[in-house]
Amino acid sequence: MYAILHELLRDHSDGIIFKAFGLWHIFYLFLTVAAVFCCVRFLKPHALRKAVDVAIAIAFGLYMLDFFMMPFSYGHIEIEKLPFHGCTAMCVMSFLGRKIPALHKWKDSFTLMGFISNLVYLLVPMGTQWANVHPFSYRAVQTMLFHGSMAAYGFLALWSGDVKLQWKNWKRELLVISAMTLWAWIGNTLYTGSETWIPNWFFVVRDPFYIFPENISHYIMPPLVIVAFFAAEMVFYLVFNCRRIKNGIEKNEIVPV
Repeated sequence: MYAILHELLRDHSDGIIFKAFGLWHIFYLFLTVAAVFCCVRFLKPHALRKAVDVAIAIAFGLYMLDFFMMPFSYGHIEIEKLPFHGCTAMCVMSFLGRKIPALHKWKDSFTLMGFISNLVYLLVPMGTQWANVHPFSYRAVQTMLFHGSMAAYGFLALWSGDVKLQWKNWKRELLVISAMTLWAWIGNTLYTGSETWIPNWFFVVRDPFYIFPENISHYIMPPLVIVAFFAAEMVFYLVFNCRRIKNGIEKNEIVPV
């Protein structure tokens, strides 16, 4: 049975390689955008709220299932897929934030950060490209569907009003980003890597663009990551609050800022 599953799920190339910004990357983007468009266009408000729950359940299910499938695909469980990246950690926290009452007030912050993290990867999937695998290999399919599901969840949650970005909560956003940075630092410190792989979860150890010298990048990156994510989140705050105010004006409603 193992041999059959390994042959089915192992990395394939077959002359066609997944490349960022290539045809198959665009295909996965199209699937995500089409799914989101159909939800927004054809679902009524109550059904759209259900779609939000379905999207995060799919993303969480794909993430958990991956730990059981990796031994068949790669022959081992990849340490890099532990939840120390913004993409994976916020998937877990977004799911728990909707299920555990004590975490409910943090749900919006988890969702926004997860949306931004996964959207960035979905648009620039360099990790999948570096794997040099066929677009329909398990590695490529799982990675793109997971990030696509998380991006779809975040957008639908914001669009439907399930997640509300209120200016009074800006400190909460900063706290979640800082906690994520500390959590990633802990992961990078505990899992020191090997000769073939050195962790850089949430990019708090090394500059992924190699702009800063390696001997000082581990001092620069943690505060830089916090500032960059916080700035990105404030842009989304501005966009969605402008949309909310506009909708309120069109409906002749008083919209508090």
